[in-house]
Amino acid sequence: MKAALRFAATALLVLTGTAQAAGEKIGTVDTAFQWIGRDHDIIVEAYDDPAVQGVTCYVSRARVGGIKGTLGLAEDRAEASIACRQVGAISIPAPLKQQEEVFSERMSILFKRLRIVRMVDAPRNTLVYLTYSEKLIDGSPQNSVTAVPVDRATPIPLRK
Repeated sequence: MKAALRFAATALLVLTGTAQAAGEKIGTVDTAFQWIGRDHDIIVEAYDDPAVQGVTCYVSRARVGGIKGTLGLAEDRAEASIACRQVGAISIPAPLKQQEEVFSERMSILFKRLRIVRMVDAPRNTLVYLTYSEKLIDGSPQNSVTAVPVDRATPIPLRK
């Protein structure tokens, strides 16, 4: 009975979809061969900050392969690395929150997400990005942080 309920819940989530930011795949490297399904790998994706033009975040994370990974049923490890860089002229069209989630991506079919939060270090005129994983019951303390200094001629506007 529990298996049937779990299957129904999974099917409902798959059919209705989940809101998530989709990164642009930059590349992958294989880390372990799998006989059936894709290999275990590390994927690198690029995410443009939706509120700050000229900043892109590059995130690398491990993905489980095999049958479960290929079908999207495996739970990826709660490890990721982030590097955000200025890739063009920085402009901030609207005031930013002091801290807000800017990206979220599913890491398993149920309950686990990779999150990227932007924080503003106003005294240093710097954007700080933090990545971590969150699980419904038990998140991971593993995290990674990066910072993008903004030219003092372009003050970062904050929401009051």
